Amino acid sequence: MVSYRMAITTIQINTELKERLDNIKVHHRESYNELIARILMNYSSCSPDKESLIDTIDVLSDPETMRDIAQAVAEIQQGDYGVPFEKVKEDLGLN
Repeated sequence: MVSYRMAITTIQINTELKERLDNIKVHHRESYNELIARILMNYSSCSPDKESLIDTIDVLSDPETMRDIAQAVAEIQQGDYGVPFEKVKEDLGLN
């Protein structure tokens, strides 16, 4: 674990942003310092453009989308892979 010298500061964020940050915490006890450091580490390691980072935060903070993703993962883990690609092509007349 890396130790950082901490400066005690206050930042102002609006309620909506705070709620979005709370939704992407790994654990409810994760500090905002840890959360921001994790976001910045991920940002710098993959160097996405700002727009894609915002899109990712939007997806992660949308409860309905996250439920849909969790449901799809659960279905795949249970062996339900949905409609086979060949069937979709056939239904669309793409053969």
